[in-house]
Amino acid sequence: MALIFAGMVYAQQDAVYVVTHVDTIPNSAPAGSPTAAEVLKQFAAATAKEPGCIRFEVLQQSDRGNHFAIVGVWRNQKAFDDHEAAAHTRAFREKIQPMMGSPFDERLHHLLK
Repeated sequence: MALIFAGMVYAQQDAVYVVTHVDTIPNSAPAGSPTAAEVLKQFAAATAKEPGCIRFEVLQQSDRGNHFAIVGVWRNQKAFDDHEAAAHTRAFREKIQPMMGSPFDERLHHLLK
């Protein structure tokens, strides 16, 4: 049990926490294409399967349905870098780009020790 606990503590200390705000233009998806929310759900499902992903959540603002926050926790910086280079991440950015109302606001954090 101590090894598992020790491994969890180590993962938290090296973990990279990422908060990204995604603001889209309402009703901006081309006819017959997935909405921004659907594109984000697909991205979250693919990202959650990555080996370095500890947690990945997409939140939709309650009173402004075109505003989203993505909260991701990565095992370490390499895991996050691998995510950024992944084909599904590049595909997500291409799909969501025409719907964007402002640039991505992505901020990396670390756990205070």
